[in-house]
Amino acid sequence: MAAQDPYSSNAPTADGPANRLFAVVPSDSLDLAFVTTGLFVGTGGDLAVQDRTTGETVVFRNLADGAGLPIRVGRVLATGTTAGHIVGMA
Repeated sequence: MAAQDPYSSNAPTADGPANRLFAVVPSDSLDLAFVTTGLFVGTGGDLAVQDRTTGETVVFRNLADGAGLPIRVGRVLATGTTAGHIVGMA
C-alpha cells in the first residue's frame, strides 16, 4: 500500500517542505535537474555552487557532516567541491 499524503492537494512553495529529493553529482558544465530549495551535505567539506543571478562561484567552506543549506541553486560545481553525498531538495 502506498503511503497516504494528506498534503497532496496543497500547492508547493519555495519555503515549504521539499517535494523532490535527488542525488547531486557536481559538474562544472551541467545544471542540476531541478533548482533546489536546499542542499544536504552527508560528508562535510567545501561546497562550490553557482549563484543563479550573477553566475559567480560561491564556496561554502568547512561544512560539517550532515549540514543543511536552505539555498536555491541550479549548479553544484565539481571544481572546489570536496563535500560528498550531497542531496538536492526541490
